[in-house]
Amino acid sequence: MKTLKNLVLSGAVLLSALLSSVAVSAQTAKTPQLTDPEIASVAVTANQVDIDYAKIALKKSHNKEVINFATTMENDHTAVIKMAVDLVTKLKVTPLSNEVSKSLLAGVVKEKVVLNAKTGKSFDKAYVDNEVSYHEAVIGVVENTLMPQSKNAEVKALLQKALPIFKTHLEHAKMLQKTLK
Repeated sequence: MKTLKNLVLSGAVLLSALLSSVAVSAQTAKTPQLTDPEIASVAVTANQVDIDYAKIALKKSHNKEVINFATTMENDHTAVIKMAVDLVTKLKVTPLSNEVSKSLLAGVVKEKVVLNAKTGKSFDKAYVDNEVSYHEAVIGVVENTLMPQSKNAEVKALLQKALPIFKTHLEHAKMLQKTLK
């Protein structure tokens, strides 16, 4: 079984590819077909990516509301990752890398570069805008791709449990976004 670090890295690649392919699939009407091990990997990765964004915010922001939001993101997504890793371990899942996943990691890397280049209010706005976009994308992928394609009841239950958390985060990010304009 791969280590958690390898699992998260493999999952990050898969999530990036999945999000890109879902965006492309809206144009081509072709949705990527994922196995439950790939879906479980996406669950871990989606949360790890947002933890990484939150860590950047915690280092760079001086805005109390942004810091509180980033702390919530880090705590909540860490809890969801624990649930996902526990499930992946229980199911003895090994993430499966593919061309789609390899192509999408670039988007996550690019966003981190953008966020790290900003400071002050410009950073706060960019971080929160990204959180809105990221949560909208993740919610769309969970609802329209991951849940419908999941064959394993436990994987599907994890997605159903995480979805309201992601929706709450989106609403919180949107409210915060309004205050930063």
